[in-house]
Amino acid sequence: MTIHWCGTGLSAIPGLRRLIAAGHKVTVWNRTVDKAREAVGDLTDDIHAFDMETLADVLAPGDVVVSMLPGDWHVPLAELCLEKGADFVSSSYIAPEMRALDAKARELGLRLVNEIGLDPGIDHLMAHHLMDDYRASDAFDAGNTLSFTSYCGGVPKHPNPFRYKFSWSPLGVLKALRSPSRSLRDFEELRVDRPWDAISSYTAPLPVPEDFEVYPNRDSIPFMAQYQFDPDWPVRDFVRGTLRLNGWAEAWKDVFAEIETLEGDAGEARLKEMSDQFWRENAYDAGEPDRVVLCVGLTAEKDGATVWHKTYVMDAWGDADGTAMARLVSVPVSLAVEAVLARDIPAGVTAAPHEAALVSRFMNEIGTLAQHLQIVDHT
Repeated sequence: MTIHWCGTGLSAIPGLRRLIAAGHKVTVWNRTVDKAREAVGDLTDDIHAFDMETLADVLAPGDVVVSMLPGDWHVPLAELCLEKGADFVSSSYIAPEMRALDAKARELGLRLVNEIGLDPGIDHLMAHHLMDDYRASDAFDAGNTLSFTSYCGGVPKHPNPFRYKFSWSPLGVLKALRSPSRSLRDFEELRVDRPWDAISSYTAPLPVPEDFEVYPNRDSIPFMAQYQFDPDWPVRDFVRGTLRLNGWAEAWKDVFAEIETLEGDAGEARLKEMSDQFWRENAYDAGEPDRVVLCVGLTAEKDGATVWHKTYVMDAWGDADGTAMARLVSVPVSLAVEAVLARDIPAGVTAAPHEAALVSRFMNEIGTLAQHLQIVDHT
């Protein structure tokens, strides 16, 4: 069985190197062969220019395809896997087109695993752990009112005036600022057209508590089912969101104002100009540490009093071996590949595993990647 790892961008390398170093049979595919050789050439010479037709020629039943390519490639690669009898892994959100492949994957006994990077990925694992912990506790009661928060962000370890730095093209961050979100706040659905319309403050329960700015991200509501919330439970708040350094909204206010005015092809061109400017002015310097903060919390209340409240909190930063973002995105991907090879993950289109044994195994490994990982009991 061969692991076909497609894409050797900045967020892909630690997980790829981990699989090669562990002795797995790995073929590396990248659009630029020289860049792939620079990243992993000391470990392997099985490196090829990425091409769907060439990959299709060598893909065999039982192989695993890993897509660390841009999102447009995930569904075509997953479809190729179904055709060839191979499994598939990516760190990206499950698109509707990917979800539509579930029945065929189940029928063929193949695994199409997604959402197993950092966010989405590690945040899912934390949520599953907290839900299992709560269900097993004496405080569990189907009548309890629940609140759930999940905030993740990559921020500079050493803050700059812009309150943010970029590991790769800023274009994705800028486009995300134009995306609406849906979440629950105070028992009601909260719809927000732009993130800056819903910025609030969050105190992360780190060893030294730290305040951040946070805002809802994408559509949180479907994840209630993914985290196995019973539809009959009363839920006050449910939000998955993005975390930024304090002062970020003020530093970016002119960016927000301009993005609001951009439309059509001219708007897309201006976004590209802004992206290029931000990359010149606010990219990480060589060897400069990044930082990732992730906090997932679950609270249960009964008759107005908190009866259960825990937060899974992680703080990680870059070191001599590379960025925190890269290892926290790609190492969970490599863990999912190994779980697929071991047939520990069921057939079909799935996200990060929720089975307690796998969650525990993955989180134990992730604990070696972060400088701080803790479950804080607030009760």
